[in-house]
Amino acid sequence: MAHIIDRETWTRTPGLWQGELQLAAHGSNSCLIFNYQAEIGGGPRLHTHPYCEIFIVRQGTGLFSIGDQQIEATAGQILIVPPNTPHKFTNLGPGPLESTDIHESGSFITEWLE
Repeated sequence: MAHIIDRETWTRTPGLWQGELQLAAHGSNSCLIFNYQAEIGGGPRLHTHPYCEIFIVRQGTGLFSIGDQQIEATAGQILIVPPNTPHKFTNLGPGPLESTDIHESGSFITEWLE
């Protein structure tokens, strides 16, 4: 059976692609984050997951710290973070950073390192 999830049920800010979904209850072994980071320098603290995380950069430019790598990623690029690898990102500007982040788990499991 297909599941339909309306945007209004997961968005944090009406009109923006911003929010989180844990999809185990819908039969999927994945979680999604629709990230919209308007603040220059803004982004999550260093953390890790016991599964892969995939970042699809949809708009803007971000500095991704993945293990010992520093990657400046722009719209159209995809980054894959291996399991148990410390990572974070910040918006480099000049505009917002938008990404779709795919977690290979039906629920979020995050260890915050900062």
